[in-house]
Amino acid sequence: MIGRLRGTLLEKHPPWLVVDVAGVGYELEASMTTLVALPGVGEAVSLYTHLTVREDAHLLFGFAREQERALFRALIKVNGIGPKLALAILSGMDETAFIRCVMEDDVKSLTRLPGVGKKTAERLVIEMRDRFPHWEQSASADPAGIATLPSGQRERQDPLADAEAALVSLGYKPTEAAKMLSGLEEGLSTEALIKAALTKRMAG
Repeated sequence: MIGRLRGTLLEKHPPWLVVDVAGVGYELEASMTTLVALPGVGEAVSLYTHLTVREDAHLLFGFAREQERALFRALIKVNGIGPKLALAILSGMDETAFIRCVMEDDVKSLTRLPGVGKKTAERLVIEMRDRFPHWEQSASADPAGIATLPSGQRERQDPLADAEAALVSLGYKPTEAAKMLSGLEEGLSTEALIKAALTKRMAG
């Protein structure tokens, strides 16, 4: 089991990233909450990881915080929640926001997440109440439940197209992703656009 990686961030193409560890490039998939919290390409990075082994692939997922990984592992134990949907949930809200939704029976907020219908949201509320790992709530999130974007990140050639592709990869329909990105401030990086779009979506 690969539990943690520490190395140099080589590539960042949401939701994918590559970390160089002693000359070996590890490809990981991460939530948008983790991606916006990462340093710039070429800088040192440390990630908690979870390895999923399937017959056709070994999938590695990366997390900026141990608490996020703990919630990911709790989510994939819920009936009908696979790694992809768990990552989409964590992209829409951080651990603190998710806990609040469950404890307050806020099914409506959960249904704003891609792939989460009313029945799935209700099942999450029921099953997750007793599955929360014990952790201290992280103070690294903003009031909307999205991790704060560090400064100085490298922008790609077409941040808007990259942001739309990343949102689609999370499960949003192309038309829905385009709507989420419409009207946002120009000149933002891919990560900042994704953060703003998700915040806009969760606000209804």
